[in-house]
Amino acid sequence: MHLSDILRAPKVVLHDHLDGGLRPATIIELARHCGYQGLPTEDPDALAVWFRDAADSGSLERYLETFAHTCAVMQTREALERIAAECAEDLAADGVVYAEVRYAPEQHQERGLTLDEVVDAVNAGLREGELRTGGRITVRALLTGMRHTERSLEIAELTVAHRERGVAGFDIAGGEIGNPPARHLAAFQHLKRHNCHFTIHAGEAVGAESIHEAVQVCGAERIGHGVRITDDIQVHDDGTATLGHLASYVRDNRIALEVCPTSNLQTGAAKSYDTHPVELLRRLGFRVTLNTDNRLVSGTTMSQEFAHMVDAFGYGSEVFEEFTVAAAKSAFLPLPERQRLIDEVIRPGYAALRD
Repeated sequence: MHLSDILRAPKVVLHDHLDGGLRPATIIELARHCGYQGLPTEDPDALAVWFRDAADSGSLERYLETFAHTCAVMQTREALERIAAECAEDLAADGVVYAEVRYAPEQHQERGLTLDEVVDAVNAGLREGELRTGGRITVRALLTGMRHTERSLEIAELTVAHRERGVAGFDIAGGEIGNPPARHLAAFQHLKRHNCHFTIHAGEAVGAESIHEAVQVCGAERIGHGVRITDDIQVHDDGTATLGHLASYVRDNRIALEVCPTSNLQTGAAKSYDTHPVELLRRLGFRVTLNTDNRLVSGTTMSQEFAHMVDAFGYGSEVFEEFTVAAAKSAFLPLPERQRLIDEVIRPGYAALRD
């Protein structure tokens, strides 16, 4: 696929962090407005490069440190609304037709906002962004609990309370080492009792045991990243592979992997695009989805992720349609809405590319 075709291709992103996708110019403007003086530079282009270089460390912990700057300017209703609206606009400009954007409400209370006020502000911004794009994109929010704090049950309750107002589900994120998902079991049990969707970051900095706990102990419907599922796959010299019981369970039960190639390289979860396990997982029949993770911090877009896969594996429109349909099938939307998205938007869009 040529870049022009990639840009036109309808895309679905399930793993995109609101606080990792701000426009550099917006960060600088909001920092001046709120008096934050910690930015490394006030030049938008240089700031974009700084984020990408700072995150390109091979360490998830170092990668996460960059978010101190974005969260610092996301502490008022006005800032949250603006950032959410711009997020929807930027994703739509990249050909994204459906997105689930996640953020941790507890990280936006430094200036007195309540959790409900944070969620209302982000939802208002996402609706405004949808309107600005003429309805070309639908965006839903995922509320994130932080692995290293004790507020996950509170955020799960918040998710249930707002699920009729633009919140599609729940997630946990943050440093994976030393913070196993089962530590937040009360939150997942609350979500299950209320029939609410959730995904879990797992198998990024920690191996298959993290995925096992997320799936079998906590009941995750999707896995954020999940690339370390390959720890439970033995690839033989002739190219065939033998799946362990966990890998078989994840594949056979269509538990989606929210794969973020560029981010995986930056955090050390993969060594290169050419050796990224996305092709192995796809070939073995896993439900693989492609995602951005953090557009600013990783210096990427969905179109760039597609382009990397073209360069690494020679993928064409048929494979990207496969990834996109897989993502739509795994979206935290009612079945009729998922089916409409596939039948009326995604498949016609790829058919038009081939024509």
